[in-house]
Amino acid sequence: MKPAPFHYHAPTSTGEAVELLAEFGDRGRVLAGGQSLFQLMNFRVVKPENLIDINPVTELDYIRSDNGTLAIGARTRQSTLERSREAAEWATLMVEAVKNVAHPSVRNRGTVGGSVAYADPASELPAVVLAMDGELVLTRGQGQRTLAAADFFRGPYTNACSADELLTEVRLPPWPSGTGHAFLEFQRKHGSYALMGTAVLVHLDGDSIDRVAISLCGVDETPVRAHKAEELLTGNASSEEVFEEAAEAAAPELKPLPDPKGSPEYRRKLAKVYIRRALELAVRRAKGER
Repeated sequence: MKPAPFHYHAPTSTGEAVELLAEFGDRGRVLAGGQSLFQLMNFRVVKPENLIDINPVTELDYIRSDNGTLAIGARTRQSTLERSREAAEWATLMVEAVKNVAHPSVRNRGTVGGSVAYADPASELPAVVLAMDGELVLTRGQGQRTLAAADFFRGPYTNACSADELLTEVRLPPWPSGTGHAFLEFQRKHGSYALMGTAVLVHLDGDSIDRVAISLCGVDETPVRAHKAEELLTGNASSEEVFEEAAEAAAPELKPLPDPKGSPEYRRKLAKVYIRRALELAVRRAKGER
């Protein structure tokens, strides 16, 4: 298959890119890594009249600490994130998750911003951004606005960007020193789409859990937080029993989409198993155990 005809544009700055978005509106699409967009275009699921390639916009390629918050430019390659020392220090969960994205050849081309903006319910990075209470910086001709991750993901492959806005930065606020993390997912084979995954952060006060975040992908129309499980865990001592209770509390909230690869009930069962395993691993890491 070949894509429908389109006009190609290659802006060299964020300003030029948002000007083009303002000009074309719904008739334009942004090209970053292209790992998902090209497939949709080749099958003519999407037929943009104008393709706005932001690969020449090198100012959006960075990873830096901003007073402890990790700022990631939208055009940053996933492989760059994977190897980043700053990301390993400030957002270890994100680094662990990105290693689960497809294969090295895909990560060498795919971008952090593209993965987040694509809003695939089964994707790893949106789930991590949600778990870390991340923020997304959206830029347009009139300026910028910042959205919490919980407000950014609107539905399957749908985000809160308007037609004239460009996602320019992902911001991940820090968690306290000593926080344990875990990202686990179930794949039928390495590199394939995960049936479900979970991102977990746990901070302990002694043996009690004083802060926890659990988000999941592949079990709803968007990445979701397991709020009931988080409430149950907070203030309780870490134990296998409380982890099991939390996993049981999370499952009824999940609304997996129908999929021939796994029924909703099967995905809920997987979620319970993987939430418990991720909590156990995160707590071990919080305690300094290997």
